[in-house]
Amino acid sequence: MKIIVGFGNPGTQYNFTRHNVGFLALDFYAKIHKLDWQEKPKFNALVAKDGDRLLVKTKTFYNEVGQSTRAIMDFYKLTPQDFLAVCDDFSLEFGKLRFRERGSAGGNNGLKSMINHFGTDNFPRYRIGTANDALRSRIGDTDFVLGKFTDHERGQLPQILKQTEEFISHYE
Repeated sequence: MKIIVGFGNPGTQYNFTRHNVGFLALDFYAKIHKLDWQEKPKFNALVAKDGDRLLVKTKTFYNEVGQSTRAIMDFYKLTPQDFLAVCDDFSLEFGKLRFRERGSAGGNNGLKSMINHFGTDNFPRYRIGTANDALRSRIGDTDFVLGKFTDHERGQLPQILKQTEEFISHYE
């Protein structure tokens, strides 16, 4: 079993924000593959089943994603390597996609939470670049990650989401 965890914050006010690009990617995947989201209170998450994979959108806030992922890991008796974290990265060029088998949190609080709850950084992660240095320097990091994409960036999202969907489709 593989668990694909999209990072984001619950609530409609966070739709189309940089921090919710993980949710957006999983929503796109679910739509393409005709999957339905189900509430799973024991994981504090929304879950969609796709064969031997679970797509997960935690209902904790971004910085506490580790609580839900640990509950899933314990319930299914999995290892951290059975998870794929899908998250934004504001240090990575907008639209650039980066997969790593393991690594540091690199300043990402969601990854820090997973590392803390798993007790290891040895799990795969797929980062979606959201950098816009000019905007970020004007408004600061918190407002940047919780801010909406620009019109130009929104125009590029379908291609980014399609590439992410293809990656997840072939991920084993």
